[in-house]
Amino acid sequence: MSQQPDQFRDQISTLTDDGKKRKWIYPRIVKGTLYRYRSALSYFFLVLLFSAPFIRLNGEQLILLGVLERKFVFFGLIFWPQDFYLFVLGLLIFMVFIVLFTVVFGRVFCGWACPQTIFMEMVFRKIENWIEGDHIKQKKLNEGPLTTEKVLKKGLKHSVFLLVSFFIANIFLAYLIGTPVLIRIITEPISSHLSGFISIWVFTFVFYLVFSRMRELVCTVACPYGRLQGVLLDNQSIIVAYDYERGEPRGKRNKERPDVKGDCIDCKLCVQVCPTGIDIRNGTQLECINCTACIDACDMVMQKIDRPLRLIGFKSEEEIKLKRPFKLSKRMYGYAAVLLALIALLSYLLISRSAVKTTMLRASGTLYQIREKDKTVSNLYNAELVNKTSKAIHFEIRPENPDAKIQYIQKEQELKYGGNVKLTFFVILPQNSIKQYKTEIGFKLISEGKVIDRFTSTFIAPPNE
Repeated sequence: MSQQPDQFRDQISTLTDDGKKRKWIYPRIVKGTLYRYRSALSYFFLVLLFSAPFIRLNGEQLILLGVLERKFVFFGLIFWPQDFYLFVLGLLIFMVFIVLFTVVFGRVFCGWACPQTIFMEMVFRKIENWIEGDHIKQKKLNEGPLTTEKVLKKGLKHSVFLLVSFFIANIFLAYLIGTPVLIRIITEPISSHLSGFISIWVFTFVFYLVFSRMRELVCTVACPYGRLQGVLLDNQSIIVAYDYERGEPRGKRNKERPDVKGDCIDCKLCVQVCPTGIDIRNGTQLECINCTACIDACDMVMQKIDRPLRLIGFKSEEEIKLKRPFKLSKRMYGYAAVLLALIALLSYLLISRSAVKTTMLRASGTLYQIREKDKTVSNLYNAELVNKTSKAIHFEIRPENPDAKIQYIQKEQELKYGGNVKLTFFVILPQNSIKQYKTEIGFKLISEGKVIDRFTSTFIAPPNE
């Protein structure tokens, strides 16, 4: 049974009216202007997605989300656990950007940039159409009896789906563990990388299940973003919308009385092309991913009946009902201000971020040591240095105070790539230079003649009387 027009707010479009059975969607492909733009953008993202793990910048993978090693790389910038606050701030900026983008443009991200949509519409849907034919042939094949043709086509389709999913799983894993590790998993014996081999097949079956069975349910049921847009959109948001003021009352046009009906001829082509199975003429719905397929389909019809284009288009409720042009609301300005402030903060933190993270503390449980022989006082310190760069660093610690000297107990002079070193040393000051019990003393970390970090600690000693 099909969904009745007055029930679209009570149930999702992929269920029958009794809610007991899923309706399989066979979207018709209409290659209009927006479809070509979306295809070009999707192919760009696909090339970037598949090539990013193999592109090196500053000696590092272009994008790496190394959860296991706690190492994240974005376009040559390396982030370690010590930079977790930067990572959290970056995610917060992304979330605020998505909120602002949704408030202004609705769910355009879902239809034009979401990996789920790109893979589904530009990869798996095309494979399905190539093997089984268009939407009519697919429906006929699924509902028909089990024949040799059906077995061969279904077997070929799902084999290709599984192969593509396997390829995607390998690329996905490259983002998590790094390309060199992935290549070792592929080239070396399975027994040496059993966990990696299992991970690849787990991801393969997950992707296969998503694109062969779940499909639009990921957007309408699993993804929380569709629910979020319900509280973000308002009458000023630009979304894919049907101009009911111009289109109603819908019906076939009469050549003798062309102005009796609205511009919508009720051809239902907008419903046939929708990948989530909704009727955009019912208004804003959580299933709509703003893929613009209905815009292309409607424009084709309007062109044939010699009516203005964009009966369905990017419009706000105010533009349709009140004929007001789009303008930014106070809420949009507020989100934009928050976003700019967060971006400015992140930029400052990135620019001021040191190449080496240095932590220096006085050794716990120790006081000062008076050296009567040379009239000096010493404090014992422990220091840990973490290399945040993509190369090894030779370093030297120097006190800011020219009277201070460092005497090492445990000394290192090289920080390996991605590594850390621990140092133990005494800081020695002349007794006659000490004016108070607690004195702040500064240090500088020098590499290749340049100061790459500065840090301070507390020096304690009895004041000279």
